[in-house]
Amino acid sequence: MPEGHTIHRLAEDYAARFRGGPVRLSSPQGKFSDAAALLDGSVLHATEAHGKHLFLGFGTGTWIHIHLGLFGKVAFGGAPAPPPTDTVRLRLTGPTAHVDLRGPTTCALITDDEKRAIHDRLGPDPLRGDADPDAAYRRVARSRTTIAALLMDQKVIAGVGNVYRAEVLFRHRIDPYRPGRDITPAEWRAVWSDLVALMREGVRTNRIDTVRPEHTPEAMGRPPRVDDHGGEVYVYRRTHQPCHLCGDGIRTADLAARNLFWCPTCQRP
Repeated sequence: MPEGHTIHRLAEDYAARFRGGPVRLSSPQGKFSDAAALLDGSVLHATEAHGKHLFLGFGTGTWIHIHLGLFGKVAFGGAPAPPPTDTVRLRLTGPTAHVDLRGPTTCALITDDEKRAIHDRLGPDPLRGDADPDAAYRRVARSRTTIAALLMDQKVIAGVGNVYRAEVLFRHRIDPYRPGRDITPAEWRAVWSDLVALMREGVRTNRIDTVRPEHTPEAMGRPPRVDDHGGEVYVYRRTHQPCHLCGDGIRTADLAARNLFWCPTCQRP
């Protein structure tokens, strides 16, 4: 599932190609045909992201709400657009570009009130200007749940996924099994600030890199990471490989239905 930086990057990409002008909308797959016909020829006024939710605003309180889920894909292309396949849930076409959405968990037409309800049930997003890290910490500080699980709870903090969860805990030497209530205010402020910086860089580069300059392959004289996900990381998907800092083997375990990665030496209880 894409992490929050990907959705914010998509919001920027939609805006760069289509905002401010009329767009053609269609649903070759047929599952969004009525809504696409209603909005066809409308002007895209706004694009917005909150956590893993993308919103395309067409004015008069009308939004398309998109959640990619595990299998959703977005593909941008130029104009003229080629004939679509019947797997495309939603196609937007403008004078110079087109974009196809396939396989999302959610692609729905919603009102302002329905959009507000989605925001209300999500935690603060480190990439949004209206985010309140103290609101997230209030939920963390009263919870016996592990900090690793809390970071993946979108009601606590929106947009953090498995990669950022594992990496930010390593970067701050925090045992992933510590209860949220044992995280100090200073630790939370440091984790939040780090997430803001890491995720902003993720939006800029469209990939996740979490190692500090002194731990890059060039600085350490080690081979670069080879992984489908790309990016240089400390622990994510590095099970049994040596930690870049201490040399101990990276461990993995199932937590909150996702694989957790950590260094047992650098992140001791």
